[in-house]
This record gives sequence, C-alpha cells and structure tokens, in this order.
Amino acid sequence: MAKKLYVGNLSYNATDDSLKQLFADAGEVTSANVIIDKMSGRSRGFGFVEMANDAEADAAVEKFNGQEHDGRKLVVNEARPLADRPPRRSFGSSGGSGGSRGGFGGSRGGFGGGRREEY
Repeated sequence: MAKKLYVGNLSYNATDDSLKQLFADAGEVTSANVIIDKMSGRSRGFGFVEMANDAEADAAVEKFNGQEHDGRKLVVNEARPLADRPPRRSFGSSGGSGGSRGGFGGSRGGFGGGRREEY
C-alpha cells in the first residue's frame, strides 16, 4: 500500500521532477508534487511524495528527515489528512472588517472632514 509523505523546508527552486529524483534513492516513488504559489509561480517550500509501500516510505523518512538539501534541512514525515477548518472570512460580509463608518471620512464630511472656511 502506498504511503504519502510531507516534505517541508524545500528550496524555492524545487520541482516535481527534482523531488521525485531525490526520493528515488529510498525506493519507488509513485508521485511527487511540489506545492506552487499561484502568484509567483515558484515553490512554496513544501510538497508531498507518495512511496510505493510503507517500508520504503519509512526508509525515506529515516534517510531524508533532517538531511541538508540545496542548503536547507528537510523536514520529512508521514502526511496527515487535512484537518477540518472553519471557513475563511470573506471581506464585505456582515461582521467583516470596517463596519459602517460612512465612506472615506466617516461621519466627518468626506475626505477632509471638519468645517469649511470661505475666503
């Protein structure tokens, strides 16, 4: 049975292929995925590797956890399922940020606020 591993503290230059090649030293790699930042298009510094069986996965954890790779100490352990989290707050919904201050200047009359002097 395949076992999924979490790999943290990866170099920002890491790719799926480089991760797969690295972990192939410990056994058969079923899949390797580096998590990519949507905005920058580069690695977010972590990924997941799926090993063909439990023995090879355990060997990979033993071999790579704490090992330096590309100048960074890897963190490798068995991946845990994503925990249930409360939904994220969205801006603009009731109870969100800002409340009802009444525009840019609150209740002080717009941008400048205060009294207006005529010359």
